Amino acid sequence: MNIVVTGSSSGIGRALVLRLLGQGHTTWGLARSSQGEFAHEQVGAFSSTRCDVANWGEVARATAEVADKWSHVDGLVCCAGIHGEVGPALKANPSRWSATVRANLDGTFNSIRSFHSLLARAPRRAKIVCFAGGGATKARAHFSAYGVAKTGIVRLVETIAEEERRTPLDINVVAPGAIATRLTDEIIALGPTVAGKAEFDSAVKQKASGGASLERALDLVGWLLSPKSDGISGKLLSAPWDPWPGLGDHVAALAASDVYTLRRIVPEDRGLKFKP
Repeated sequence: MNIVVTGSSSGIGRALVLRLLGQGHTTWGLARSSQGEFAHEQVGAFSSTRCDVANWGEVARATAEVADKWSHVDGLVCCAGIHGEVGPALKANPSRWSATVRANLDGTFNSIRSFHSLLARAPRRAKIVCFAGGGATKARAHFSAYGVAKTGIVRLVETIAEEERRTPLDINVVAPGAIATRLTDEIIALGPTVAGKAEFDSAVKQKASGGASLERALDLVGWLLSPKSDGISGKLLSAPWDPWPGLGDHVAALAASDVYTLRRIVPEDRGLKFKP
């Protein structure tokens, strides 16, 4: 398959590229930093472009570069993301807060919007995989910009899935779990005063234990890129907790349900009843 991966120079994105190359896929990486290190690790066809996905012009130029070499794209995986502005929301720097949202949310939208034309030419069901993160499904103190952006990504995916449900395109979100990456190191470097004691302590523990399984997260991405997930779209799936390997047997039920989505909780959902 022809697969584009954003945020491919580090973390989950880099690990995913190495796996995809090892499986024989043709892969194109987009990242702000150089990806020359793949030259000596490469075991498949890899190309790369320096690109800030938060910048629409750069993404459009990168897409044109890919289109010049590839007739279509089978899959797009949006891994690019930053913690950005960290600290109490009411003390955040407005410019850095906004830039954090743009890097995560706009970066994901720009990539999907720009590569859609190449995905539409895929000879099979095209696949888009995005990433949620801490703060997407519950409040995450000191990480308001990151959490808001990741929540926005989930709703963006749900919306596109609804709009494109009659087209051969599946788009989903992965919650990878607390994997130890450079983002973990950033929290430790920021310290408990900026990141918050709970986040700092969790990051230190995560660093020591290795965190959640990277392999499990990569397995889920691979499954979502494969025909085994055909027809499953608009879902937020947890790599460590959800029974995703067997969800291919429940495509119709999932399509008719709001499970694995973000929804409002009412008192009745928790066995409560409030008087008007």
